[in-house]
Amino acid sequence: MRAKARMTLDEAAKALYRTKSTLHRLEKGETLLDVHLAKSMMDLYDQYDAELVDQALRAREPGWWTTFGIENQGYIDVETEATDVRELALLVIPGLLQTTGYMRALFEAHRLPRTKRWLENDIRVRQIRQRRLADPDNPLHLHAIIDEAALRKVVGGPEVMREQRRHLREMAERPNVTIRVLADERGAHASVVGGFTLLGFEDGESPVLFIEHMAGAVHIEEEQGLREARLVFEHLTSQALSPEESIALMERVLAE
Repeated sequence: MRAKARMTLDEAAKALYRTKSTLHRLEKGETLLDVHLAKSMMDLYDQYDAELVDQALRAREPGWWTTFGIENQGYIDVETEATDVRELALLVIPGLLQTTGYMRALFEAHRLPRTKRWLENDIRVRQIRQRRLADPDNPLHLHAIIDEAALRKVVGGPEVMREQRRHLREMAERPNVTIRVLADERGAHASVVGGFTLLGFEDGESPVLFIEHMAGAVHIEEEQGLREARLVFEHLTSQALSPEESIALMERVLAE
């Protein structure tokens, strides 16, 4: 809207009684936009978008996960709105496909100490997220590419892993879930340095690339980054086993 009004960032910030950096963060989606400021912006730019006002109002509503004491989740709120998820997992099973025993073992191994309540809340939130895979009205479509290392890495002990592998085998039968395995025998692949998640939405809304790292996570919405991630995912899909071959490998690992 500012660009259409032919206003610079400096001009708009001065007219709105905001600093240039504050307005820049608002435009980039890094700061929550107040509905009154949104209306002031539209008045200044002589444009109006009722949907933007509604979005600003909804953005201030607390997410369902906040009732569990979990705040500042940069991923959950985006996944809640997504229609499809493409995830590359190298060392651990994707969260949407984890059993309770597996996720508990992962959370307990976290570098920061967790209280029992914190641990149980984290588990509960992840279980609620998984419900969308079985939602008959609004199912989440998941395409997971999993490195064979994640299938073989023992998390929580042999019994936990047996249950986890059986669960993966069952989930692979769902029509909205696709699981492909990057088999060890196929050697190095295009993303040995780390996993990532691509989230897609309805109505042509731009996808979001989510990458976790040691100190947190980043969201990428720039087209160049999204294009690179899509190309890598498509390339890995061609390198991975087919869904049927992946199920066969899961069964072999389970039998071993």
